[in-house]
Amino acid sequence: MIGYVSKTFFHTLAGSPSLKRLASRYGMRDSHSFARRFIAGETIDEAIAAVRAIEASGLMHTLDLLGESVHTMAEADAATRAYLATMDRVVAAGIGRGLSLKLTQLGLTIDRATCVDNLRRILDRAGTGEFFVRVDMEDSPFTQVTLDVFETMWQQGYRNVGIVLQSCLRRTRADAERMIELGASVRLVKGAYKEPKRVAYQRKSEVDASFVELMELLLSSGRPHHAIATHDPAMIEATRRFASARALTPDGFEFQMLYGIRRDLQAQLRDAGYRVRVYVPFGREWFPYFMRRLGERPANVAFVIRGLLSERRS
Repeated sequence: MIGYVSKTFFHTLAGSPSLKRLASRYGMRDSHSFARRFIAGETIDEAIAAVRAIEASGLMHTLDLLGESVHTMAEADAATRAYLATMDRVVAAGIGRGLSLKLTQLGLTIDRATCVDNLRRILDRAGTGEFFVRVDMEDSPFTQVTLDVFETMWQQGYRNVGIVLQSCLRRTRADAERMIELGASVRLVKGAYKEPKRVAYQRKSEVDASFVELMELLLSSGRPHHAIATHDPAMIEATRRFASARALTPDGFEFQMLYGIRRDLQAQLRDAGYRVRVYVPFGREWFPYFMRRLGERPANVAFVIRGLLSERRS
């Protein structure tokens, strides 16, 4: 219940225009500003610099140009063109080619057909540039339509695309079984959104039990390169034990973690021979993502408050 209240609180703050303005003023002002613990920067140049450091340390990455729930067709088109431009910059920089995106960023709440067209534009460019695109999962009202759009693209022959599933949702086992049937790559996460009890588990123990069950289902499916995305040492250890018991090689799946969180665990898994991918968010629309990270781990709040007070005094 504490986790549920925390998510509720931070989701409320995420919708505050005044707090967003304040955070935007101070959060990314320089390399020491508080939001840079979780956000690689506001520009692609900053993101590329962060990725170079990640790759130099022997880790992989996926870039996420932050943004969601656009309100106009023009905004959806602008987001699509921004992703196309990002791919051009990534190719020119010679760094790894992984992207993550949200369908509401491409116009899902405005017109589904346009969203599909925008996603197709991105996947077409991704195909020519040898990118892999991960479609992020948003809160539960968008779960089914996100899966429907993903499957539409899959049935049209796109294989350079994967999906995200959340262990907090009660429906996810059936969704995972369907993705296994398709042969699609899944990133398994616990879930960062505030969700009602009728659709989601509320207790951490239930979310964790679901995560382990789904992890075992995915890794025993024989499909390559599912992603186990967690910073929870217990979930990581459960995954390692299961993989060892099934004699799965470390390159048959990968762990994924968020930029700026548990770098020690990232390094430990890398040193143990596992594939580790870092989710690297960047862009000007960073505030909602930032607040969800605080909702997941309230211990970060003191760090942020200290940083904000320091910025305002300077």
